[in-house]
Amino acid sequence: MANVVPLIQRTSRREKPDWSGSLIIASLAGAFGSSFLYGYNLSVVNAPTVYIKRFYNESWERRYGHVIDGGTLTLLWSITVSIFSIGGLVGAIITTPIVKFFGRKHTLMINNVFAVVAALLMALCQLAGSFEMLLLGRIVMGIHAGVSLSALPIYLSEISPKEIRGSLGQVTAIFICIGVFTAQVLGLPEIFGNEFRWPYLFGVIVVPSLIQVGILPFLPESPHYLLLEKNDKSGAEKAFRTFLGKDDVSHELEESEAQRNVKLESVLQLLRNRSVCWQIITVIITMACYQLCGLNAIWYYTDSIFSEAGISHKLIPYVTLSTSTVEILSAVSSGLAVERLGRRPLLIGGFGLMVIFFAILTVSLTLQNHEYWLPYLSIFCILAVIASFCIGPGGIPFVLTGEFFQQSQKPAAFMIAGTVNWLSNFSVGLLFPFIQAGLQTFCFLVFAVVCLAGATYLFFVLPETKNKTINEISQAFAKRNKVTLEGREMSQFSSETKSSEEQEHNFSLTLENGETKNSIL
Repeated sequence: MANVVPLIQRTSRREKPDWSGSLIIASLAGAFGSSFLYGYNLSVVNAPTVYIKRFYNESWERRYGHVIDGGTLTLLWSITVSIFSIGGLVGAIITTPIVKFFGRKHTLMINNVFAVVAALLMALCQLAGSFEMLLLGRIVMGIHAGVSLSALPIYLSEISPKEIRGSLGQVTAIFICIGVFTAQVLGLPEIFGNEFRWPYLFGVIVVPSLIQVGILPFLPESPHYLLLEKNDKSGAEKAFRTFLGKDDVSHELEESEAQRNVKLESVLQLLRNRSVCWQIITVIITMACYQLCGLNAIWYYTDSIFSEAGISHKLIPYVTLSTSTVEILSAVSSGLAVERLGRRPLLIGGFGLMVIFFAILTVSLTLQNHEYWLPYLSIFCILAVIASFCIGPGGIPFVLTGEFFQQSQKPAAFMIAGTVNWLSNFSVGLLFPFIQAGLQTFCFLVFAVVCLAGATYLFFVLPETKNKTINEISQAFAKRNKVTLEGREMSQFSSETKSSEEQEHNFSLTLENGETKNSIL
């Protein structure tokens, strides 16, 4: 009986989740001032499109004495939409040195300066009569988004235990969806989506930024950053205890200590590292498909798609809300299921379903004038595409980037992922209006091909990473990377094995001592 009581106590301790309220607050606060604003700015230009174009016309006529021609206006509007991605690319590039110098948490806090400056520029552009202020604000806001989508996943991956790493990583995708939904609600004609109040849509950007700045200072920095890059063991131990909600964090400290003497890798060094070759390829393809799968085209041009489907112009803003509702529900469902089903089936299944619904959408849009019910089928397909995206491709790419690489490789890996992400985003935003004009209802077949290619690649290459350590994930890629036998064997050793190796090494050194040799002989 005496032996049973400790066993029960150990079992109860094991069943207790290794996370705390501070971990949840850090995740929510970090996402609210980061990925939320990314989603918000993806959709915020959709509702006031007519009024912003009218503002462009009035500013152009006042300055040059004539109305802007249609082609120039289309190009100017495409630049307004896509220039956000140029700023995002800049933000992704500068993230690596910033997170190294300031840390993960402080990078998120400092990043709010870009959001506040961008909000002021865009909110005051009409008052100043300068459409250049709106364009500049979109660039600056893009820089904020670029830093956010790199720094936030790093922070979340480093403060979360592996048991809920996938679910917590999905917070990024959930808040992107909530941001899109908020932009659509505030863009309704009764709120800010009218001729006189549309600049307020950009002014409210300061609210999430100020909330994040008010919360994050009271939460710890990433414990991995404190231990490995600042050599602050006591601070790291305190951070682990705060986030994990337990006193004994010796195991977490040992795991982190195993990477202490590893220097940070640059982007060029990471690209040359043969042991992560296929991890990098997988991240590049996954991030490219994340943007090129066509969902951003739906977000940017939802109104025109619903108009093509035969929906009344007055009803479009309200029907559009259904898209964001489906996004949020799907993203939350994915966050709950990702630790049960795994990353691989959700990612491949999501892309596969998108192929099917894009094909049906193309048929329904092409034949919508032949049957009265086909426009409603088109709306269903749009909602189904969004749901398919959010259950897997919408958030898992950020999770995978954090899981594939060691602590010393993460900043460079997220820089590569961010660069691919924003270049692909820019391409879609700039080219989709012309693709739509050229291919008409067949434009979504382009995205169907991208989704099919992505699903096929992931089916043959991507291993399951659920509840696996970095060594186990590296081992899954080892054969494909063609690393040496010694490298594969070394990657299997955990921190406990490493400590035993150090003991053996120390013992062998004592053999060099003559007195010890004689005693052994």
